[in-house]
Amino acid sequence: MSLCDESALTLSRMLRSGEISSRKLTESALKRIQERDPVLNAFITTTTEEALEASDQSDQRLRQGKAASPLDGIPVAVKDNICTRGVRTTSASAILRNYVPPYDATVIERLKRDGAVIVGKTNLDQFGMGSSTENSVFGATKNPHDPEFVPGGSSGGSAAAVAAGEAVLALGSDTGGSLRLPAAYCGVVGFKPTYGRVSRYGLMSYASSLDQIGALGRRVEDCAMLLGTLCGYDPRDSTSADVQVPDFLQSLDKGVRGLRIGLPEEYFIEGLAPGIRARIEGAVRILEGEGAEILEVSLPHTRYAISAYYLIAAAEASSNLARLDGVRYGYRSPSGSDLTEMYEATRGEGFSLEVKRRVMLGSYVLSAGYYEAYYLKAQKVRRLVKEDFDGVFEKVDCLLTPVSPSPPFRPGEKVDDPLQMYLVDVYTSPLNMSGLPGMSLPCGWVDGLPVGLQIIGRAFDEATILRVAHAYQEAGDVTAGPRH
Repeated sequence: MSLCDESALTLSRMLRSGEISSRKLTESALKRIQERDPVLNAFITTTTEEALEASDQSDQRLRQGKAASPLDGIPVAVKDNICTRGVRTTSASAILRNYVPPYDATVIERLKRDGAVIVGKTNLDQFGMGSSTENSVFGATKNPHDPEFVPGGSSGGSAAAVAAGEAVLALGSDTGGSLRLPAAYCGVVGFKPTYGRVSRYGLMSYASSLDQIGALGRRVEDCAMLLGTLCGYDPRDSTSADVQVPDFLQSLDKGVRGLRIGLPEEYFIEGLAPGIRARIEGAVRILEGEGAEILEVSLPHTRYAISAYYLIAAAEASSNLARLDGVRYGYRSPSGSDLTEMYEATRGEGFSLEVKRRVMLGSYVLSAGYYEAYYLKAQKVRRLVKEDFDGVFEKVDCLLTPVSPSPPFRPGEKVDDPLQMYLVDVYTSPLNMSGLPGMSLPCGWVDGLPVGLQIIGRAFDEATILRVAHAYQEAGDVTAGPRH
């Protein structure tokens, strides 16, 4: 096992004790990128020189006993829709292929403040629009456990990088499952915090009321450590919540005895792959054996969530992506004899088919005569979905569900059938509609590929999710490593 394969918390302790150096750890991750990324294609841009310089600075602090945080010296990968000053940020699109931001996103400022070593920017579906990381102008990312399958999306590059040891931790974003789905497909831990818990300043907006930056790691404690850096109020983000951030590591060892855990009946219906159902039921038995009380609950409006989600997300995308017109920044088409033709050519050449599809759908549902029939109705459904969760959380402390109804699929299998691709998010999108925190946790294998368990919690109660996840991780001994 190389250094880059260890857990973040273990590496943090080794760094602070002087057992290893950040330089050696960073070189281990960069070497792994050289070895595996030609096949996996998890990275769009690597920042070798910057990473080595940051690791040397970290080593100097560590030698002086002045570690900036538990994260000091740890290699981290960043999804390429999060702005990094002086390093291109493309959102995997042609229209921003060479865009270099003049500023850092708040989460990047916090990573640097806490001494993290950023090793590069990871691949994604363009602007976060996809569930397979096939929709990238830089080519598709492969699943580290079997390159014949997709890694999930849209944060597939980040999840693949962590699973392959190309980074110890990673940042992703989650609009309808874009962090939890690839975590499940790649067999790592992925955490989407409560909406507003992590600043979105510097995140390239897809759907502003749904987007949330989150954490990816190999173990529960790794994500808890990274969340400690990412979370917190930011006055530059109007949706940032001024809510106290607990020490997430402190709650991990409390166990689940006495906790009430709900199983929503709507998540265990026809369409769920039998192998996944069996793995989830096995996880439930383990937690029940650890002392949790298991209750069956109902979320009746869940069946409408995926349809409403795609209407709202598309509407917000059509508004957010209007800024990409070839005038202020990004690609500008040389075609067109006037301004209107230049707009059309720039967006036609710069956006992929999937991005165009969602922008057109969003523009349609916001147009006169259709707004009330589609967009307004979708917002009403969103409210009903949230009220379902509010009611259930009066009875239980958290919920357990699958992450995806099916295991990882092969590249090209769903690209030509957008509805089938969209249905991959059926279990994850309700959380974004409600703003709730959720986590994907490895819970076994089906046909040689990982399965993810989703844990859903109350708003701003990430600590309970981490507590339950850690109890299962320790009792179930399911890690992000290769199957045995």
